[in-house]
Amino acid sequence: MPVYDPKTIEEKWQKRWKETGEFKTETDSSKKKYYVLEMFPYPSGRIHMGHVRNYVIGDVIARGRKRQGYNVLHPMGWDAFGLPAENAAIKNRVQPADWTYDNIRYMQEQLKSLGLSYDWEREVATCSPEYYRWCQWFFLKFYERGLAYRKVSSVNWCGSCNTVLANEQVEGGKCWRCENDVIQKQMMQWFFRITDYADELLKDLKNLKGWPERVLTMQENWIGKSFGTEVDFPIKGDVKSGEKAIKVFTTRQDTLFGATFISLAPEHPMVEALIAGLPEAEEVRKFVARIVAAKKISRDIIDKEKEGVFTGRYCINPLTGWEMPVYVANFVLTEYGTGAIMAVPAHDQRDFEFAKKYDIPVKIVITPADKDLKPEELKEAYVEEGVLVNSGEFSGMKSSSALEAIADFLEKKSIGRKTVNYKLRDWGISRQRYWGAPIPIIYCDKCGAVPVAEKDLPVVLPLDLELKFIGDSPLKDSDKFINTTCPKCGLPARRETDTMDTFVDSSWYFARYCSPREDKEALKKSDIDYWMPVDQYIGGIEHAILHLLYSRFFTKVMRDLGLMDVSEPFTSLLTQGMVIKDGAKMSKSKGNVVDPDDLLKKYGADTVRTFCLFAAPPERDLDWSDEGIEGANRFIGRLWRLVERDIEIKKTVSVAGQNNSNNKELSEGALKLLRITNRTIKRVTDDILLRYHFNTAIASIMEAVNEINLIKDEEIKNDPSMQQAYDFSVKTLLTLFWPVAPHVSEELWEMTGEQTPISKTAWPSYDPSMLQEDEITIVIQINGKMRSRVQVPRESGEETIKSVVLSDSRVKEYIGDNNVKKFILVPGKLVNIVIGK
Repeated sequence: MPVYDPKTIEEKWQKRWKETGEFKTETDSSKKKYYVLEMFPYPSGRIHMGHVRNYVIGDVIARGRKRQGYNVLHPMGWDAFGLPAENAAIKNRVQPADWTYDNIRYMQEQLKSLGLSYDWEREVATCSPEYYRWCQWFFLKFYERGLAYRKVSSVNWCGSCNTVLANEQVEGGKCWRCENDVIQKQMMQWFFRITDYADELLKDLKNLKGWPERVLTMQENWIGKSFGTEVDFPIKGDVKSGEKAIKVFTTRQDTLFGATFISLAPEHPMVEALIAGLPEAEEVRKFVARIVAAKKISRDIIDKEKEGVFTGRYCINPLTGWEMPVYVANFVLTEYGTGAIMAVPAHDQRDFEFAKKYDIPVKIVITPADKDLKPEELKEAYVEEGVLVNSGEFSGMKSSSALEAIADFLEKKSIGRKTVNYKLRDWGISRQRYWGAPIPIIYCDKCGAVPVAEKDLPVVLPLDLELKFIGDSPLKDSDKFINTTCPKCGLPARRETDTMDTFVDSSWYFARYCSPREDKEALKKSDIDYWMPVDQYIGGIEHAILHLLYSRFFTKVMRDLGLMDVSEPFTSLLTQGMVIKDGAKMSKSKGNVVDPDDLLKKYGADTVRTFCLFAAPPERDLDWSDEGIEGANRFIGRLWRLVERDIEIKKTVSVAGQNNSNNKELSEGALKLLRITNRTIKRVTDDILLRYHFNTAIASIMEAVNEINLIKDEEIKNDPSMQQAYDFSVKTLLTLFWPVAPHVSEELWEMTGEQTPISKTAWPSYDPSMLQEDEITIVIQINGKMRSRVQVPRESGEETIKSVVLSDSRVKEYIGDNNVKKFILVPGKLVNIVIGK
């Protein structure tokens, strides 16, 4: 018998798959389709273990669906524009295009060496003119519909990257890519009007049944729809700009009688006008400059120390007539509401802390139904529902009822208006960098901003420009690129030198895969109608807002352009966990990286694939373990020896037939073996094709291999029905293990004498009658309360039961972020899980 040599076997099967076009996919309306997609990578130069895990998960799903009879689309490409390529090119004195395409070639070979079932004929790279031509075409279509526009705006500016960032790309006041501080800067920018779709983006979240609840919540919070009232607070005295009132958006108009001061965001456009000529002006300007420079204006500001400065101005509470001091405060966000808030210290904890710090009056206007509150006795703000007091004609009313009543009153008196507010802001897509898709706009002194004619697309990014230093795009100095003629009047004109945010490229790539070589239109409708939406999308939770929100927006615009009939791009979403080593995410900076190339050379792709899938459920973080990958390698060795044994037995006896479920013709040994095999088929089918619990699927296969290995040769050789059952069981295990480890499974299958590759066989089915006496129900209690039930094989050990129980969706939901302190098994009956923080 040959020795297991992963290098030889994997090269053999990868070569055969390429020669036979094993993974080539065509649109075929006579077949049911399945589109599985992993988020495409940035071509950084080398794949890392996070990539490996992500792509292997997708590959198992794709292979499983293909064996179920689906016409599977499983493509791969490259998110190839962006800052890292530009910065690397500057550092290494090469062109970004050369650096990028060299990396693509290397990474493509790495992915192929993993045996991934990609249709490489559909490969796309976003830095190719054939691709970004259509990004520019989309820009023109957005522009035609009023969804692309230009304005001067206070933008997030990363001084390290020397470019603008969208709100979604600022994390805790820092750049999402380089982690340096972000400041506010006034610049002329291009925007996409994503806010036009805010309501639909929010409403359609309820249709995404296959998405993790965590992602849906993150998107819902980011869109941030709130119902409230916009109230005018008249300014006391004359303001140089002529402004008469400060507009405030509030969702708590029931507390308006308790508002004792106003807080403005440091960037609020009225700040300068309010302080002009006042003694406080210089102190306010210094405060504003310090706060902006220190990056206090960010979405996590609520956790920071509250700071403010009095402007010297007062405004009038329209319901009480009180003079309210106007402050500039570090916790007010320009991107929410009007950038100004009415502060009610008694009923908002943030305002309470601020008022105590700056000695501002606290006025109680809501109390519990059975208790009076006194301002001097408050230790914290009272934020629960209650009854209005000190609120004029509304006193005695429940606070929930007063919301609508006071809103109606404000509208009737013309001092306020009911309105809806969103946290979501329009998407700033201008980037002051070179390595990106040029924005197809021309500036003419006579005609203004003029879109490039569609026939002149693509506006090609020149590849022969010298990058001198970070942040200075060579497009600005390239007369050849800049100088052109106006499409409208023919006079000399100038091209836009900003490039598009790379998230534009990745917001529709999944649709381009459906017809990647189409050169007459962005998308071929017949292909889109067949393949879209993506049935299963796979990627990290870090893309929950950025990429996924933009992709949903783009899909809705593509629908409205008549390019597709779907409103959502991804039916189901799987967010895989990170790969952890030594207690931290693998990264070069932490020095804990494991190189996939080294693993592939030492163990082979099938071992690496098996370990990545077995070490943890897909959505959980995977803790790297040298012992774990050694264990995966040893298991493949056991499987190899199991097949060797089957071949040796067949040399001495005649084996024929398949799974014989007629129990009268089976010996007790054969019946037991077939029960093991049918149980394994069911569990692996459910785990791989339904639940994506790949770790428990592999555990089931391992368990079956161990049980079969306990059978003595004599039991098989002396029992014809046992011979048939044994051969059937061994081959079945190979077909079940094939999505996980396709090379060795195909090799062993061929060694048993099978002529048709596993890839061309149907997924095995199980005989329900073989399961009736083989499974038991385990009741699951959490902290003593019954929460779920699972079916497990009767002879399952504690570790198998524990794996099945902890993979149950309801159990995971109840455990959440808690720790499992005890796992108590009452054999054959129940499990009690004790959890706590």
